Amino acid sequence: MKNMLKVVVVDDEPLARKGMLMRLAAFPELHIVAECSNGAEAIEAICDLQPDVVFLDVEMPVLDGFAVLKQLQQKQISLPYIIFVTAFDQYALNAFDVNAVDYVLKPVENERLKAAVEKLLKVSLARDDHKHKGQLAEAVAKLTGEDADHILQRLDQEEPVMNDRYPEAISIKDSGEITRVPVANIDWVDAAGDYMCIHTKDGQTHILRRTMKELEHELDPRQFVRVHRSAIVNVNTIAKLQMLANGEHQLMLTNGQAVKVSRSYKDRVKTVFSS
Repeated sequence: MKNMLKVVVVDDEPLARKGMLMRLAAFPELHIVAECSNGAEAIEAICDLQPDVVFLDVEMPVLDGFAVLKQLQQKQISLPYIIFVTAFDQYALNAFDVNAVDYVLKPVENERLKAAVEKLLKVSLARDDHKHKGQLAEAVAKLTGEDADHILQRLDQEEPVMNDRYPEAISIKDSGEITRVPVANIDWVDAAGDYMCIHTKDGQTHILRRTMKELEHELDPRQFVRVHRSAIVNVNTIAKLQMLANGEHQLMLTNGQAVKVSRSYKDRVKTVFSS
């Protein structure tokens, strides 16, 4: 199975450990990577193998289950999911204080273990979904310049993160006339005070009274990238990215135009070349 969870089983009683291994074999979502007979072995296995989940006995000689977690935290090891398995129910409150996924009493019943594994899978799925959304939000934020938290909110609400209905043309008023400039014909845009200079493929320059941020939100971020606080470029016109002697960057467009790239927008420009 592609997304199996790596599992470590820790129990100082050989028969209890063998029984747990046999029961866990019934779950195809779980892959046993190690079995440990004491706390020291558990710490070593968790550090080396980085499992997703540990079925951890509480009462063990020298290092009990809670001492294992404490030492892992001291080593600044990212803790896996923990399911405590023990014959003593007095540890239940402490188990949930350390954010254990579940707490299963010995002798382990199959139905109880099944419920614990189902809970584990739900928690794991929720974590993976959140991680995926976070990565997607960061990627869209780099592409569009929008706040990643706002994008994440839309993802959580199952709203589209990018607008697919961008205008095919921009209307520009000038001297009593309105000119429709096809967006596909725009090479690049630069700011001139309170105006935008829209440079098109036919060599014309159209003056638009609008802020750079307003115009940026009207242009499809898959087709246009902001490279400077005062410049937006059509990605299809980019010929190459150059590093200058002073450490700064500039884009060379297919029409021979050089456009400066500011440091704050450099990462966004690099996504164009990595796609």
